[in-house]
Amino acid sequence: MTDSANSTGSRMRINALIVDAADPERLATFWSELLGRPVVGRTGPYVWLRREHGLGLGFQRTDAPRRSKNRMHFDVSAPDPAAEQRRVEALGGRRLEGYDDGGFLVMGDPEGNEFCIIPEGPFELDDDGRTDYLG
Repeated sequence: MTDSANSTGSRMRINALIVDAADPERLATFWSELLGRPVVGRTGPYVWLRREHGLGLGFQRTDAPRRSKNRMHFDVSAPDPAAEQRRVEALGGRRLEGYDDGGFLVMGDPEGNEFCIIPEGPFELDDDGRTDYLG
């Protein structure tokens, strides 16, 4: 940020995270159950979860197919990542293949959007960004 931006008080902040979805109702329901944030609105192609800590979470209907790995993903924390994996799978998500070497618990929502379940407390990373919190 430049000095002129500081002096004017101008700054940007993340207002909402938007996830493209073929079926935004289904994804909103999945994430609502997972995060305990109820669906609070529908506007045009968007379905919104309750805003928390100033951050909105919305799901936007799109007909464009998903073509590759997400360039951005959620990290959600839990006291017991393995227990949460079972809950994610019961809600329609799945563990994604190809990430075991990194030691992270990488999951996919019902449309395959990647997210990691990490421990609530601190965990170690090596110099290559790998971990072993799953034991």
